[in-house]
Amino acid sequence: MILEKVPEEEDMVMIEEDAEEFPGILSAAIPPEMEGMRLDAILCALFPDHTRSFWQNRIESGDVRLEQNVVTKAGKKGKAGQALLLSMPEPQPVDILPENIPLEILYEDQDLIVINKPKKMVVHPAPGHDSGTLVNALMYHCADSLSGINGMMRPGIVHRIDMDTTGSLVIAKNDAAHESLAHQFKEHSITRSYRAIVHGNIGQDELTVDAPIGRHPQDRKKMAVLSDGKGTSRHAVTHLRVLERFGRYTYVECVLETGRTHQIRVHLSHIGHPVLGDAVYGPKKCPFHLDGQTLHAMVLGFLHPRTGEYVEFTAPLPEYFTRLLTLLHNEN
Repeated sequence: MILEKVPEEEDMVMIEEDAEEFPGILSAAIPPEMEGMRLDAILCALFPDHTRSFWQNRIESGDVRLEQNVVTKAGKKGKAGQALLLSMPEPQPVDILPENIPLEILYEDQDLIVINKPKKMVVHPAPGHDSGTLVNALMYHCADSLSGINGMMRPGIVHRIDMDTTGSLVIAKNDAAHESLAHQFKEHSITRSYRAIVHGNIGQDELTVDAPIGRHPQDRKKMAVLSDGKGTSRHAVTHLRVLERFGRYTYVECVLETGRTHQIRVHLSHIGHPVLGDAVYGPKKCPFHLDGQTLHAMVLGFLHPRTGEYVEFTAPLPEYFTRLLTLLHNEN
């Protein structure tokens, strides 16, 4: 079975479960760029959903093996290619109930469903969000027709976007479709084009932001551009194209070459043009009283898992976004 840690904005760390040799573990190989790093730092970089202290506790408890040998020192240095075996605590049972929540469906067939996610909808249940999620809605709409690769907490979920980001998401209805889509995401071969309104006037018509992204060193809930050379950051590339300028703001297209956690938001903030309404990576106050960032996953394209043909779907801009564009037009 293949599992995945699915960060926001789509990139995935693929992990395999080895139930026969060491029941209940996750395995991963240490990538070349993490050669010589401390084991706790490697685990933290590979699996950013958990804190460094969490991994230190796992190591001290004997739950981490390096090349089949139990490691109890967090400072142990890793070598490229070494196999990590992680014994994770069993999750507490959670009842995820189907909920009759309306979905804007862009496309659906026997293998997959593409939806236009609204603002404020969380993709899958998490602490503080055990209902009203996309998964709750999908379980009602699709019944038992969802892939089981990601387990009971995330049936069918191949990738996700932020709660306050709107737009296109593809969900797998069976394991074969899930594996095909997950592979395409891993290979960065999927077309992902976003629309955003950002602070400031971007002078260039087109530009590429090539800056590695990792977990923020002081704030674990945030990501940041990190050029520390220690492997704690991952290669990240975003291509930008100006669609329209409004003086103090710019309407842009953002095409993901990679898909790191919060990638677009971090890259735009890094170049001095944070997404309008993004209080995490931009100004705390927004003059338009927006409820979250103006970021929309507009175009999603991939090879269909069954036919192998390229298919592409466009999620129309949400009403709040078009209203804001009209307002900016009228002000100029």
